This record gives sequence, C-alpha cells and structure tokens, in this order.
Amino acid sequence: MALLSELVPFPEPPLVRTRYPVVFVHGFGTAALMARRGMFYEIAMHLRQHLVWAFCPNVTPYGTIEQRAREWKARIERILEITGAERVNLIAHSMGGLDSRYAITKLNLGPRVATLTTVATPHRGTSLAEYALEQPKPFLKALVVLYNWLGSRLYRYNRGEALAAIQELTRDFIQHVFNPDVPNHPEVRYFSFAGAAGKGTEVPISPLLMWYNSVIYEREGLNDGMVSVASSRWGDFQEVLPADHAQQLGLRLGANRDFDPYRFYTDWVRKLAAMGY
Repeated sequence: MALLSELVPFPEPPLVRTRYPVVFVHGFGTAALMARRGMFYEIAMHLRQHLVWAFCPNVTPYGTIEQRAREWKARIERILEITGAERVNLIAHSMGGLDSRYAITKLNLGPRVATLTTVATPHRGTSLAEYALEQPKPFLKALVVLYNWLGSRLYRYNRGEALAAIQELTRDFIQHVFNPDVPNHPEVRYFSFAGAAGKGTEVPISPLLMWYNSVIYEREGLNDGMVSVASSRWGDFQEVLPADHAQQLGLRLGANRDFDPYRFYTDWVRKLAAMGY
C-alpha cells in the first residue's frame, strides 16, 4: 500500500472540454458491432472519463452509403436533442467517413456538424472492393449471403445490401460518381488520418489482414490492410498512423503494440477542443 505522502493530489483523468459532443461513426462490417455495444464503445467510455460527451451509436453494418447515412442522421439528431448541443464533432472510421460526408452534404446535416475527422476512410475507393468483385461468382455470392446473415444476427434492424455496399467502395464509383456528387460542405471543417502497416513499412500487421495488405499494396501502395494511405487523404490531412485497420478501433490482434488508440483519440479530441470545437 502506498504511503499517503506518495499519493498524487489529483489522480482523476484530466478534463477535456470540447464545445460540441463527439460522435463516433463506425465503418463497414460486423466487427463494428462487436458485443453489440459498438466498436467504439470502450474508446467513447474512455473519453467520458475525461468528461467528453462521447457517443458511439450503431447502424446497419452491411448497407449502402445512403442507407447508412440516413441512419446516422437519425442517430445524430437524437444526440443533438438529448444534449441540447447546436452541433457535433464527428470522428468516422473507414466507410463511416463516406456515410458522414453523404449525410452532411446530401441530407442537410451540414449546419449541425462542426467537424468531420476521418480515419482510414476510402475517399478514393479501395482496390480491396474490386478484388472481392473479381472473385468467382459462386464465391462472391456465398460471401454476400454470409455478410447479410451476420449483419442480421448482430443488428436487428439490419438491411442487408452487402453486394451494393461493396460495389460502392470501388475506386471507380467513389472517384467518378460519389466524389463529384458529394462536395465538402462550406460550414464543416474536414480533417483526415491514414494508417499504414505491413508491406512497405516496419509496422507489424494483424495476421488477419496480411493477405488484404498485400493485395492493396500491389495496386495502391502503402495501406493499413483495408484502405491505402493515398485514398485516406481528405481535407486537412494530419498524419499517417502506425496502425492497421483493426488497431485503429482498439483491436490489437497481434499488431503494433506501440500504438495506443485510446491516447490517439484522446489527444485528437483535446486538439479539437483547443481549436474551439
């Protein structure tokens, strides 16, 4: 037992005073709904220890961008209602960044969003989606059926559109259809981060992402096992994180143990607060 003289006077976590609530927006897949609490649940609760109003709602795991964006809008409007806040700070991972951009620009959510920070979002698509669509039709069909089944098992409101979602994540769709139709909103400040691990780096990557990492590296270069560094850049680009796609969510799975996702998100929210958001 420590002596009283050894105890620090203020052992509580330091306060982080953001002007607006922080809403985490998860990406494509059932991993986002682990334990049915939301993949960002632990990180959001960690931020709440610093008195940040942090939320991590869930939406359809395997749906189109528009489907998911409409669900996100409803979740965000509910958060605005219960907090009484004028706007929110969105922190979106992977496909969640595309959903957020769509909701902001196409669903008139822009005036209620102060900032959008995307982490490893395929703003220019991902060749991994193309790779999936190149597989033999029986395999692709089985994969889609599996995705839709998993989604319905994990999320009672799931609207299974896995195939359409994969098609929308291709580089051709994002660059030639989505981006021209979804410009940045003038009232929202956009930030972005990329992730890099595995091939071309000295950062270890989860064994579950090694094959995907190799596929994307051959077609796009440095990546985190799901999204390339080049595709992740959008708005005010911040930095490349030494972390694979799973680790950015707090899942280590044998990856780089030097990267601390809790510290990363806390530090970033602290910066948003310092900027007046």
